[in-house]
Amino acid sequence: MKQQTDRPALSAECKAAMERVRRENEVFLAANGRAPRVFVLTFGCQQNEADSEKLLGLSLAMGYEQTDLPDQAELILVNTCAIREHAEQKALSTVGQYKHLKAKNPALLIGVCGCMVTQEHRSEELKRRYPYVDFILGTASQHRLPQVICKRRDASRRVFDREDISSPMEEGIPIRRASGYRAWVSIMYGCNNFCSYCIVPYVRGRERSRDPHAVIAEVRALVAEGYRDITLLGQNVNSYGKDRADGYDFADLLRELDRIEGDFWLRFMTSHPKDAGRKLIDVMAESRHVAHQFHLPLQSGSDGILKAMNRHYDTARYLSIVDYLRERIPDVTITSDIIVGFPGESEEDFEGTLAILRRVRFDMLYSFIYSPRKGTPAAAMEQVPRDVQGARFDRLLQTQNAIGKEQNQPLVGRTLRVLCDGESKTNPALCSGRTEGNKIVFFEAGREHTGRFVNVRIDRADAFALYGERQ
Repeated sequence: MKQQTDRPALSAECKAAMERVRRENEVFLAANGRAPRVFVLTFGCQQNEADSEKLLGLSLAMGYEQTDLPDQAELILVNTCAIREHAEQKALSTVGQYKHLKAKNPALLIGVCGCMVTQEHRSEELKRRYPYVDFILGTASQHRLPQVICKRRDASRRVFDREDISSPMEEGIPIRRASGYRAWVSIMYGCNNFCSYCIVPYVRGRERSRDPHAVIAEVRALVAEGYRDITLLGQNVNSYGKDRADGYDFADLLRELDRIEGDFWLRFMTSHPKDAGRKLIDVMAESRHVAHQFHLPLQSGSDGILKAMNRHYDTARYLSIVDYLRERIPDVTITSDIIVGFPGESEEDFEGTLAILRRVRFDMLYSFIYSPRKGTPAAAMEQVPRDVQGARFDRLLQTQNAIGKEQNQPLVGRTLRVLCDGESKTNPALCSGRTEGNKIVFFEAGREHTGRFVNVRIDRADAFALYGERQ
């Protein structure tokens, strides 16, 4: 494994801008008796959450303090999602609500970041319709937050930073993680797959793998700090390394990370079936730390629809991966994604999806009704009527709910190791946590167990969760 040199460290320009903003924020502190505050709001996936942790880390390094209330902030950062139209509209609506905050405090800086603003039509919309937005930062520009703040303070013009979305990402960005025991670690950025329904390659650029030495160092530091559940992230995580010349791939990286000493689980998402080879599964089976959980998006059980989706595998290939997973890792938890009502989907196509559900018996399913995304090929295809989509979606949920409950039932009476997340948001009388297979467990325990592994004897199971008693 050779050290790559094309992943720049945090630039001197960024460091200088950070120092300048920090000094200016010290002046604010002296004048107001408190530091200026930053509010970060995140829409979207785990990759967006990881990006927001970097935006927050940079802000804190510049002398801001975090607040959970936008009306108390001097800097508001909205990190957006573009995976569905609804996500964009929700983000725009939220940004619209900040207009009165800007009127109340003209010194307030409002930045919109992430996938949505990387699209030219959304960037132009923010310019025209949201004049109180001070800057935007594209998906490859988050490390430029200090420079953008300096530019905005120096100029009367707003700053629209849509740097090349396939630019290398700088290493060494400060990170303020949302949890002290669960962590996201981005190992690559972008996507080369161009599924016909997906906007991601257009807003996050082509695949760029981080240097393995940097990833290994980050994970080792997290384990040393006491992190217990670490998830490796990428739009197509198991295509990691394809842009390297030495043949070092995701399975090699996983094997190296598994050698780190400590008591932790290692996960990864999201996988693409076309890149889920036996080498990767063998590494998982032989590992000490890699969780026996595999998220393997199917999307459809119809070969014709998979071809229209540009997925580059068929159902036979998918089922062969599942069979090898269960052969090598009998207790593996398998989850998946399904899109219902993709353009051209017939009743026969949908029945094929239900047949795969019954054959594979997923532990959990993340299902979505297809909605067109501007700029993708599928948006121009013949659409399935909404009522048909809705009826099929209901049938899918009914089928999977029954399967999920049946999959969980054999766990009743067993004692499972659970990483405690503390007080449940839905039932404050209970704690919640997750198993190695990423199943949710509810149980009675004190808050002092948060972030610790506990043993829970399961006494009840439903389709989405397990219930038990701490041992």
